[in-house]
Amino acid sequence: MTVAEAADRYVELVRARTVTGGLSPSTAEVYARDVATLVELAGAEVVLDDLTGQDVDAVLLAFARKPDGRSAGRSGRAPGAGPGAGRAVEGAVGQSASSQARFRRSISALFKHAVLAGWVQINPMTASTVTAQERGGLRPHRRALTREQAQGLIGAAQTVEPPAPGKRRDQRTELRDGLIVLLLATVGPRVSELVRANVEDFFTNDGVRYWRIFGKGGRTRDVPLPDDVARVLQAYLERGRPAVQDKALLLSWRGRRLARGDVQAVIDRVQARVDPDQRRSVTPHGLRHTTATHLLADAVDMDAVRRVLGHSDLSTLGRYRDELPGELEVAMRSHPLLRGTPPA
Repeated sequence: MTVAEAADRYVELVRARTVTGGLSPSTAEVYARDVATLVELAGAEVVLDDLTGQDVDAVLLAFARKPDGRSAGRSGRAPGAGPGAGRAVEGAVGQSASSQARFRRSISALFKHAVLAGWVQINPMTASTVTAQERGGLRPHRRALTREQAQGLIGAAQTVEPPAPGKRRDQRTELRDGLIVLLLATVGPRVSELVRANVEDFFTNDGVRYWRIFGKGGRTRDVPLPDDVARVLQAYLERGRPAVQDKALLLSWRGRRLARGDVQAVIDRVQARVDPDQRRSVTPHGLRHTTATHLLADAVDMDAVRRVLGHSDLSTLGRYRDELPGELEVAMRSHPLLRGTPPA
């Protein structure tokens, strides 16, 4: 059974409950609208039983970024279809936290019925990591990528694929997209710091490339770039950045500074090139968490991590630190008090 077929049957059942008084007509229409959105984002011809927890996560996050219909006039294009769709739209307004929570309840109810009706063997909602929070809407329970997921994303960012047929050379954005993901995943800037960056903010000192980041409260920090990131930056400046007067580092192919809302679409494009076994939806802020989590897990000095992320207080790092699978086992295997101790 496809997603579209399941949605049609489920909506019929929901509307039938209005006849018996079990559900108000207005509530039934809300369910119907949310289920129609699920079909749009998941793909009408996708088999319902093939949807995984990751697919559900992608749909939920795509809905959260979907422009609010009440602000449709501000957006220039609609989100794409399929899992992971819902590209961010420059100037668009996303869904409110209450709408996001409602949408999650609606599709959760559909999948509960699908299990009872035998349409699916396993409810993919049980494997979903995206939860509805009272403030801030839908968020992945785990925000940081695992090492394998992060390395898959970084590998895809460093790989420049051949251009699509018919695509003009001046419309190619692969180098720019790769640079955006590398900076987010290895330096962990706030998305506002990234889109505000200018070409002149990057300089070389004693052979090391630095990024002077202008952060909150007028504070600046000079962060050295890993060699691989510095090479991609140079390649982008030499042959990937449009030759325009604008001083912005990150430009659209038309030569305009990228907006915050454009960054998620870039991440999604790079993620599409990652092996499915290593792929997981992530936001720009999730990549900031990924940077902090893996630097701290690798025993990098906490104060150095604080300075990279641009925090004034060490205590703030706790919010940017996620637990990693197997981390405690690794720590105890290499216990500092037992290193060099001969086996009994």
